[in-house]
Amino acid sequence: MPLKNTRKLTAMALAGAASLALGACASIPGANVAPGSPITAEEAQLGAENHEAFVNEFGGAMTGPYARYVDQVGSNIAVQSGLATRPDAFEVTLLNSSVNNAFAVPGGYVYATRQLVNLMNNEAELAAVLGHEVGHVAARHSARRQQAAQRNQLLGLLGAVIGGAVLGSSDLANLSLQGSQLATLSYSRSQELEADQLGIQYLNRAGYDPNAMATLLASLAAQNQLDAQLQGRDNATIPEWASTHPDPASRVQNARQLAGGATGVVNRETFLSRIDGMIYGDDPEQGIIEGRQFIHPILRFSFTAPQGFYMVNGTRAVTINGDQGRAQLTVGPYNNNLDAYVRNVFSALGGEQQQLTPSSISRTTVNGLPAAYGTARVNNGQQQVDVTVFAYEFSSDTAYHFAAITPAGQAGVFNPLYQSMRRISANEAGSVVPRRIDVVTAGRGDTVRTMAGRMAYTDAQQARFRVLNGLGANDQLVPGREYKIVVRSN
Repeated sequence: MPLKNTRKLTAMALAGAASLALGACASIPGANVAPGSPITAEEAQLGAENHEAFVNEFGGAMTGPYARYVDQVGSNIAVQSGLATRPDAFEVTLLNSSVNNAFAVPGGYVYATRQLVNLMNNEAELAAVLGHEVGHVAARHSARRQQAAQRNQLLGLLGAVIGGAVLGSSDLANLSLQGSQLATLSYSRSQELEADQLGIQYLNRAGYDPNAMATLLASLAAQNQLDAQLQGRDNATIPEWASTHPDPASRVQNARQLAGGATGVVNRETFLSRIDGMIYGDDPEQGIIEGRQFIHPILRFSFTAPQGFYMVNGTRAVTINGDQGRAQLTVGPYNNNLDAYVRNVFSALGGEQQQLTPSSISRTTVNGLPAAYGTARVNNGQQQVDVTVFAYEFSSDTAYHFAAITPAGQAGVFNPLYQSMRRISANEAGSVVPRRIDVVTAGRGDTVRTMAGRMAYTDAQQARFRVLNGLGANDQLVPGREYKIVVRSN
């Protein structure tokens, strides 16, 4: 959760392309550029203009040795694409995000989150992910995807799914999880496979083991499945709103075939030494999720998700997801008037195209915090839904609010969430310690069970350890070999 009072970028922007707001007749950088051609000045300008927004959206850029290592590997693999001849033509950014993600934008800007890097087990896998993203850029996939979406807009096929057109706000459209919007923006299966193929070509050219693409995809698929189990979801794929790269499991076998039995370097020991000590999971400065509890030691508050819901900590909001609805906690400008604050949030959610106002605003107190709330019933184009805003005053110039969307008549499902918001003490805030990667060497008496027992979790220790180290269900430890565990450490 952020410290800034800025609104979320739309799902469009997070997909790594320019916004559809360009208009039906606007020029799309890269749309008419042959795949594999060098970066154009127009593409470089587009990337530079959007770089800061992408960095801010994903927790900011990390600096220091971790970031320099990722930049070095990414720049060297990117050169293999032919988009540029010098590694310094690319800007590879390690993002301080606990979400497994990577993306690239035209102009030589490549991004990977620290959480995804922590999932990797060697340098070749790092090069594979970054090479895959560069492959999307080389093939001009974002421009072609955007061009296709723009054609659909001209044909009137997108209608209410673009940028929150139904309710006039991308924020509320994102809350309503309109799958057609996100499906429009995701890479197609053929584009994903082409990016895999190009990434493997780059691995071969750089001397890396091309099988690293398949092993990384397998680890990501295993992590998706584990996350689904831990969150109580039936679906083991990445939720569409969380990633522009769905279904890595379906691409594993294809990547193995593309590798064709070739071999190369993996640099496992070098990689592990370079990520040793990196923060794993949530950064306390952005708040942390512990089971169903969210704790922000800097902003000094905590709340608990209702039973059956799970949370995702984003850079600008904490999202609470479940079959019965979705809510987000974020912050807005506050001038010591809770009623006005709630009305302003509704107005922002409705946007210019639809007036969104609550039927009434009620005042209450939650754990000593002054609070106000209201609900509006609207049609999202598919059904009647209830939109609720529940706000809390923390000081004369600071307020936070939940914005929730549920099927009509079911707004009360989030009442336990609203009633759980509370301040935390300085002692409670000080007790929050981040998790970090610790690279350890297996001794002769070590087993998966004993090593996993050192993980800083109370549940699924062995499953977490296996996924983190790319181990199958029957794989055993090799004495003298290095493995990753997750520990508590300041």
